[in-house]
Amino acid sequence: MGSDAPPNFLLIIADDVTYNDLPAYGGPNIQTPNIDRLAAEGLTFDRAYLSMAMCNPCRTELSTGLYPFRNGSSWNHSAARAGTKSVVDLLGSRGYRVGLSGKKHVSPDSSFAFESVPGVTNQRERAALPPFDTSALQEFMARDSGPFLLVTAFHEAHAPWTVGQPEKLDLGQLALPENLADTPRTREQFAQYLAEIEVWDWEVGRVLEALDATGKAANTVVLLTSEQGSAFPGNKWTNWNTGVHTALIVRWPGVIEAGRRTEALVQYADVVPTLLAASGLDPDGSFDGSSFLPVLEGSSSAHREFVYLMHNNVPEGPPYPIRAIVDVKWHYIRNLRPWTLFFEKHMMGGFRPNWFWESWLASTGPSGDTRINTRAVELLGRFLRRPGEQLYDVAADPYQLKDLSRDPSLKGVRDRLAAEVDRWMRSQGDPGAPLDTERMWRAARESRHLLPVGPRD
Repeated sequence: MGSDAPPNFLLIIADDVTYNDLPAYGGPNIQTPNIDRLAAEGLTFDRAYLSMAMCNPCRTELSTGLYPFRNGSSWNHSAARAGTKSVVDLLGSRGYRVGLSGKKHVSPDSSFAFESVPGVTNQRERAALPPFDTSALQEFMARDSGPFLLVTAFHEAHAPWTVGQPEKLDLGQLALPENLADTPRTREQFAQYLAEIEVWDWEVGRVLEALDATGKAANTVVLLTSEQGSAFPGNKWTNWNTGVHTALIVRWPGVIEAGRRTEALVQYADVVPTLLAASGLDPDGSFDGSSFLPVLEGSSSAHREFVYLMHNNVPEGPPYPIRAIVDVKWHYIRNLRPWTLFFEKHMMGGFRPNWFWESWLASTGPSGDTRINTRAVELLGRFLRRPGEQLYDVAADPYQLKDLSRDPSLKGVRDRLAAEVDRWMRSQGDPGAPLDTERMWRAARESRHLLPVGPRD
């Protein structure tokens, strides 16, 4: 495993970046030389996931090694269960200094007592680049007082998109993802979003330069992840692939063979056990995740059989609970209230400047010489009204536009995955639809969780 000294860890997180908008995952529109260089020096995970495609739950999963219901953050803007241990406690017991620079969005503070490190800021006014002084990051990493975990949690590319240079992109030449309606406003705002990804790449380069300046890069594991999908319909706030599938790139000099890719299924709950194992500790059975250290070291090409997913829509809209599962080929989704319409207040025009939604609605009827945008009609229907079950071949259909749930030849696949969703929910103590209520969310905000967790099986 390299040096006898425990390795340092540097975790770099984006905010709302759809994994396949990155060139490392096939994104065709922009260049990200720093992320690409990191991929060339490390291992790229092609099948990495998070359980919930919203900021607070996925970051809590990432920091605790527990699924959302078990850690307590089963809704956005909620708190972990009282007494929940995070990576701060777990690596701290190994003598690690654990710092965070930038967006935190996890609570309560008693469970997530990161050392606050200045540097990463949120630029809310239009600017080519945000202010970014890396001197405090470098000072934290350079200290001689034991190994470190430093989390650099950037705000790019969370809406509203205010940084970067979208004017450099040719709107007419943009290759829009298949799950977005092609309107002028969509192209304009997609360019603003892509410009923020380019800024994030610049920030990644600055962080890596700061690490190099400490002389500790050779014994530092760098993990980069894109978090959940972007704030366009069908990505963030869904259990679809472009919501819950995340980029994950890991560099570990002397341990990871450079330039590799892996199809191993992993998810955020596996990260904490992996860091503990890499630091020389044996993760115990208290986690929902498990260590993928063998995948990093190259002794295994596989990790888990299933990735487990969930969504509770309160407080971002009315109840719309979802549970889902992914294996090496299939992605099964169960919508627990399919008779209702799905609404999400941010993306559907309630918060400016998300004007693209209005442009989708406006293009559904003719105006002058403008014809009905039939694609917008189809995508609006897909987003707003969903069946009780959905099944996708995720490799062949990454934007999940072809629902195979009614294919009689796939009944065995559907039944097998449905049974595993049932088993997982029972093991967690997850009641399903009754969880997605304002009462449950308000109690969880104050860490007064109303339901116990189930027995781990």
